[in-house]
Amino acid sequence: MHQPKFSIITITYNASQWLEQTILSVLSQSYPAIEYLIIDGNSTDGTVDIIKQYSSGVSYWISEPDKGIYDAMNKGLQKATGDYVWFMNAGDTFYTSDTVQRVASLIQKKKVLPDIVYGETLIVDANGNSLGMRRLKAPDKLTWKSFRMGMLVCHQSFITKRTIAPLFDLKYRYSADFDWCIRCMKVSERIYNTRMTLSRFMDGGVSTSQRKASLKERYDIMCRYYGKILTSLLHIWFAIRFYTAKYLKRTV
Repeated sequence: MHQPKFSIITITYNASQWLEQTILSVLSQSYPAIEYLIIDGNSTDGTVDIIKQYSSGVSYWISEPDKGIYDAMNKGLQKATGDYVWFMNAGDTFYTSDTVQRVASLIQKKKVLPDIVYGETLIVDANGNSLGMRRLKAPDKLTWKSFRMGMLVCHQSFITKRTIAPLFDLKYRYSADFDWCIRCMKVSERIYNTRMTLSRFMDGGVSTSQRKASLKERYDIMCRYYGKILTSLLHIWFAIRFYTAKYLKRTV
């Protein structure tokens, strides 16, 4: 089997404080068949200077206005040429310097390359300190129906064959990645669990207003794929689980 090529895509906008650690994480990967793309939204804070500093290790980069993060991600998808696409945004990093190599070694043992490869995610703060593993654990077997229980796999640990990856739906401003992952899984025949921690996701502290908008979009997306009745029942369960956990935490 040929050596699979990974298109690592980083989306940035005024991310000078975080971008360098992401670039260094990508450039330090031991695996050779990596194409690195950086899509910047016309930053004005020095982000572009950082990209230029490391441009010799970047396959493609651009800095221009866009319509938001998912529009920028679409630009990355359209320029990617690898067997797989893997989003690692500013502030996020690979778990170790041999993460891509280990993933490649695992999937090359398969008779046919998987359509989707996934794993776990470690949450870190702005200083890179561990906040623990992501609350939603990746399921042993992942299908498009798995996301009825929420986004069980973080998109930084969700690797998709480029040929099956659709463009992000720009009608969703906050949760297009949730919809995108479901659409990728719906057309996949082989989804492979690496049973590895693949990425470190920097907790961004989304504002309350954005969180509410994101949850509303996710509800609409779930209704679209899983039906309104089931989605409503699941959200009642989510609420009970959330407030029970909150109460138990207060009483401990």
